[in-house]
Amino acid sequence: MKSEQFVQKAYRCILQNDFEGALQWFEAAAAEDPGSAEIRYRCSVTYARSGRLEKALEHAHKACELDPEKSEYALNLHHLQSMRLVQDAKKVLDSGDMAPASELYQTVSGLKEAVRLDPLYGEAYIWLAVAYSQLNEHALAIASLKEAIALQPQDNGLHDMLDQLKNRLSAYLHDSTT
Repeated sequence: MKSEQFVQKAYRCILQNDFEGALQWFEAAAAEDPGSAEIRYRCSVTYARSGRLEKALEHAHKACELDPEKSEYALNLHHLQSMRLVQDAKKVLDSGDMAPASELYQTVSGLKEAVRLDPLYGEAYIWLAVAYSQLNEHALAIASLKEAIALQPQDNGLHDMLDQLKNRLSAYLHDSTT
């Protein structure tokens, strides 16, 4: 069976919401045609949609290696790298314990890289705002959150979060003057 047939079977599986089956067919297609950047790219997208980020990154890297001129492969890779950086940041920021400032600054650095890699990934801006807020860098938190709101203007939760950050800034400024 040719790799194109495997890809067609993968898409049939996707239409039936059988993502595991689709991944098996994409992997079979990649094994049949290991030099196909397009198959690797499609496999990467399917892994990402299935929540399997490491495998998605593996295939995205391979697609970019095979066809470095294809911008959509690079955009996919950058988005996945940004997602990984945000996941790492969430572990620090959502741990329940207040991380030391040095770790928070490292997290901010990773989140800035996530934003650089994928400037349209709103979640990176949101977590950057959270990190800045934990560092009492409220003005930077507000600026980051405004970027997220520009990308997702209908998200009322972001507007509520912005109001909370503004209140924290006001309280912080009030406390520092007394």
